[in-house]
Amino acid sequence: MAMQTTGSNTEGEPMMDINTTPLIDVMLVLLIMLIITIPPQTHAVKLDLPQNNPNDQPPPVDPVKNKVVITQAGAVLWNGAPVNLIQLRQYLDVTQQMDPIPELHLQPEPTARYELVDQVLAVTKQAKVSKMGFVGNEAYMTAF
Repeated sequence: MAMQTTGSNTEGEPMMDINTTPLIDVMLVLLIMLIITIPPQTHAVKLDLPQNNPNDQPPPVDPVKNKVVITQAGAVLWNGAPVNLIQLRQYLDVTQQMDPIPELHLQPEPTARYELVDQVLAVTKQAKVSKMGFVGNEAYMTAF
């Protein structure tokens, strides 16, 4: 509310200030009505999750040494069984929790794509593999 001062306002003259209280009240009521009328979010995302197959046995993790072979065709083999990079990471995580930690032997074929070898090395680095060695370096003597 605006207060009148006796020196500046004469008797009988209307007050020139706008009373904003009713405007604020109307805006608050409109805001509350808007919030109430917004529908709740009920979106659902349907996912096909992988199912566990009891017949599907993972390649065994050897407690002494495990061999990762990268073929020319672009396949990654874990102890002779084909795996993808996600499965490779899971197997590497399992090996790093064993006591003692088994060795990892990495054997890329001489004609394997370097990009895939680099991805496998990145996975081993992310898994913090501590015992790793390259096997079959003598095959590279004839490759160049």
